[in-house]
Order: sequence, then structure tokens, then C-alpha cells
Amino acid sequence: MHNEAWIFGYGSLIWNPGFAFTWRKTGYIRGWARRFYQGSTDHRGVPGAPGRVVTLVAEAEAVCWGVAYGVTERSLDSVLAYLDQREQGGFQRRWMPFYSGASEPSGKVCVYIAAGDNPEYLGPAPVSAIARQIRHATGPSGSNAEYLTRLADSLRALGVKDRHVFELERQVCRLGPSDGTGEPEL
Repeated sequence: MHNEAWIFGYGSLIWNPGFAFTWRKTGYIRGWARRFYQGSTDHRGVPGAPGRVVTLVAEAEAVCWGVAYGVTERSLDSVLAYLDQREQGGFQRRWMPFYSGASEPSGKVCVYIAAGDNPEYLGPAPVSAIARQIRHATGPSGSNAEYLTRLADSLRALGVKDRHVFELERQVCRLGPSDGTGEPEL
């Protein structure tokens, strides 16, 4: 991981980075768990009816798998400007060690995390309540249920097991299909 900077995707960046990259590596960061605790009024919901997207929460023994994208140092500023705009709803950049299977980190990655003190943060709730919110929310980037499904499918394709994501997917599926309006079907 030299002569390049690395961006870590653990949510929609896994299937839709939206920027050019030179390398893609599957790996993980330690001490963080992926959770649907961040509100989204700009992509997967709207003001007054936010969707939920993933952020990371500190958890000592947790391991969060995802994808690291290598970008040239020459393109780093433009990639970060793009991601700052895309992740403007409460996310902030942090640099942390990245592991690609070895016991020692292979380098540092830039990670966007929405901390609990941002105005869009929704925090923990019962899985059934989060599932209902995801099932009914939709925004400019599409339905929140689609975001959940694409994340779950992407994690399966990487061979990653994530109980939180997969349990939410099961619960949303039990609620039935969404009509895409953010309102329950009749």
C-alpha cells in the first residue's frame, strides 16, 4: 500500500465507490462495528422521514470488513472532495490501520464515520424499529431497503458475515415489498 492513498468502504462505497481507483482490496479495520445508526435525509430518506445508513461505532473486539480502494496521490484531493460532498450528512474523515489478512496492518485507510454527536445521528433502536424505518424510507438515491439489500448482497459476495445487517435484511423482507414512495403498501 505505497505510492497511493487508500479509502475504506464499509457501506455503499463497497458497491458504488463513485471515483476512479487503481486497486481494490478486501480487508478490515479493528475496534469498529457497522451499524444502521446514521440518519439519511440526503440520500435514502428526506427531512422529516429519514432513512438509515451504516456508520461505525466503537466496539473493542469488533472487526469490520469492507473494501479499500487505492487512489493515486495525484487524485487524492479530488476523491476526498467528492467524498466530503457525498458524505456531508454528518460523516467525518478518520485515518486508521487497515488489515488485509495479516496480523499487522498493511497501511492506513481513510474512513468516513458519523459520530453520535452529529445532527443526523439516530443511534441504536430495536432491530424491528430500524427495519420498519428502512422499509418505508426513500430518498433521492433510492429506497432505503435497496441500500440494505445491496449492502447485504455485497457482504455475501465478499464472504463477510454481519449479523446486524443480515438480521435487518430478514426483518425488512418479512415486512414485504416497498412501493418506493416511503408509504406502506395497502
